Amino acid sequence: MIVIESYFHQQAIDSSTPSGKVLFQMCGVFSEFERAIIVERVNAGLARAKADGKTLGRPKVGDKKEDEIRAMLKGGTGILKTAKTLGIGTGTVQRVKAEMVAAA
Repeated sequence: MIVIESYFHQQAIDSSTPSGKVLFQMCGVFSEFERAIIVERVNAGLARAKADGKTLGRPKVGDKKEDEIRAMLKGGTGILKTAKTLGIGTGTVQRVKAEMVAAA
């Protein structure tokens, strides 16, 4: 087992001493606590937004645009060319193509 110790000269903190180990552990505990609070607040905000009826996530491209994507893909056009021609992202084209394959 390899043990790596740290020493911070300006702060006089040495992780090889008991007091240094305690300080590092306390910093870890506080950072974990802070992260948990942030996650809790974000989830509460998302739940409140959903309760207010707001739509979360990126907006959909629309049925008309998806029909154009399907038509181009059925015509043999590739994903990159379809995306560039219609001015949309390749991820959207890939999602529509995956839906086409799953429906077939």
